[in-house]
Amino acid sequence: MKIFAGSSNPGLAKEIADYLGVPLGQLILGRFSDGEIRVYIDESIRGEDVFLIQSGCHDVNFHLMELFLMIDACKRASAGRITVVIPYYCYARQDWKDRPRVPISARLIADLLEKAGADRILTMDLHSPQIQGFFSIPVDNLMAAPVIARYIETIPLNKVTIVSPDAGGVARARAFSRRLNAGLAIIDKRRPSPNVAQVLHVIGDVRDQDVIIFDDIVDTAGTLILSVEALKREGARRIFAACTHAVLSGPAVERIKNSELEKVIVTNTIPLREGANSCNKIEVISVAELFGEAIRRINEGTSVSSLFW
Repeated sequence: MKIFAGSSNPGLAKEIADYLGVPLGQLILGRFSDGEIRVYIDESIRGEDVFLIQSGCHDVNFHLMELFLMIDACKRASAGRITVVIPYYCYARQDWKDRPRVPISARLIADLLEKAGADRILTMDLHSPQIQGFFSIPVDNLMAAPVIARYIETIPLNKVTIVSPDAGGVARARAFSRRLNAGLAIIDKRRPSPNVAQVLHVIGDVRDQDVIIFDDIVDTAGTLILSVEALKREGARRIFAACTHAVLSGPAVERIKNSELEKVIVTNTIPLREGANSCNKIEVISVAELFGEAIRRINEGTSVSSLFW
């Protein structure tokens, strides 16, 4: 087994390697003077089971191109198998044509990964599970819910209700509520344009409840804060949020700081942006052990299905 880390999330890659007890592979990444990306694998990988860890975050297009070049370098170096570990699969929200003359970007990324030479994909909490169908190679879609649930169980809560921030996330929130033996509520939302949400009302009883807004992504936090306001109007007592991928773009951190949220629980699929580390409302939990175990089982050819929940 050889594990190499791209430049997007070296901290998570190091944690995964430590869990597995193997060193990160020797990989030189940089840029030429004209801005082109330089990739050089500084050790033999002929016939090896190679895992490339790269999250699609922050400077997303740069990190995608860097990943494609890493895959190509491994393929040309005669790697036995190339598994691409993408903790956060970028462009996943562009997974269908919501209007004429737009791309299906999530499908294009899948095609590019396969064309570059990926043999297998390991990711976490795809925005739409159907994205797995965009690939003709195996895709393992891990879930952060067990890790998040273990953390939430350490918080003293009373009369817990899990809240889906929109109709599309109901299945995810329902499964999570069952795990915690909690109630379920739904935010009825309308989105007039990208990154702009308008909350109408709450479906379900949240009065005098400790509520947890459960979602896969927190981006600008606009939907999240509108949901908090709606829940407060309906009489919710304490409000938490739990999201796998902390994109936290634009005014997200400032919105969270100024909100009535008690805590936002996120994972380290994406490293926190500058400024987010100083927000005491944001709690980061690690999914390195889950990824490490999945990588170990893929390498050994054993089942990974028990890790999906």
